[in-house]
Amino acid sequence: MPIKIPDQLPARDVLRQEHIFVMPESRATTQQIRPLKVLILNLMPKKIETETQFLRLLSNSPLQIDVELLRIDDRPSKNTPEEHLNSFYRQFDVVKNRNFDGLIITGAPLGLVQFEDVIYWSHLQTVIEWAKNHVTSTLYVCWAAQAALKSIYQLPKRTREDKLSGVYSHETQYQYHPLTRGFDDTFLAPHSRHADFDPTYLADNTDLDILAVSQQAGVYLACTKDKRNVFVTGHPEYEASTLHHEYQRDVDQGLSPMMPINYYPEDNPANSPRATWRSHGNLLFSNWLNYCVYQQTPFDLENFSEDKFTKDDE
Repeated sequence: MPIKIPDQLPARDVLRQEHIFVMPESRATTQQIRPLKVLILNLMPKKIETETQFLRLLSNSPLQIDVELLRIDDRPSKNTPEEHLNSFYRQFDVVKNRNFDGLIITGAPLGLVQFEDVIYWSHLQTVIEWAKNHVTSTLYVCWAAQAALKSIYQLPKRTREDKLSGVYSHETQYQYHPLTRGFDDTFLAPHSRHADFDPTYLADNTDLDILAVSQQAGVYLACTKDKRNVFVTGHPEYEASTLHHEYQRDVDQGLSPMMPINYYPEDNPANSPRATWRSHGNLLFSNWLNYCVYQQTPFDLENFSEDKFTKDDE
């Protein structure tokens, strides 16, 4: 089944070239089925690139998905045309009285910034709190995962001495959990962050189910027991070249970054990297949509109630 996106969204042509089933909004309005409504809060500077990456993963599902894009505020963007933002992105005030089946909050390049110094921190906290009563399941990615741990569990920011960058091996902890169903015992996933997600620290200070862990990168995947909050500390949405572009950017800025681990063939940046995490990324998003969203969400979103999930979990 397809994802439904606006007819003129730039990602449409990219995804069609990859033979991904994308349904234009004009056609979807004639179908008599109820699509899942998924909201993406895009915090990344290069919004067109990021939205395309997430739409690619959301498309690999038998479910029809109605995607809407959300911006955190109305400040001008240095990396995305204002025309694009005005055409395809909603402001929070427009959606705050509605309910959604799923919400994805992306990462943000704020690893060394204290939460209280993030210009939109209070607004992000409002969105996270709003999701409790308006969203069936929320997926927090990379920086957003640490921000949600702070907002939901009051965990302080934990910063690594060195940036974690590269492709790391992870071990699946619970193969029969809905989110890890079909996962291999070990799998690869990219990371690009300064945040620290120590397994023991999270186990001692939260009630999260810790589902996948790396010896080098720490916790990769965790969720609340009701599956309404899912934390992904890496970047399953990344394209093969994304880490390369980040590394080259830091080199050009004179930051002397470490070369991404286990990424370039023969550890040579002159060699084109290959994606070794696509199958895992697609399976993770498919499981989230199926088990955390589709099988838990009410058919009539107007009947959404947090009490329903509390009672079901009990």
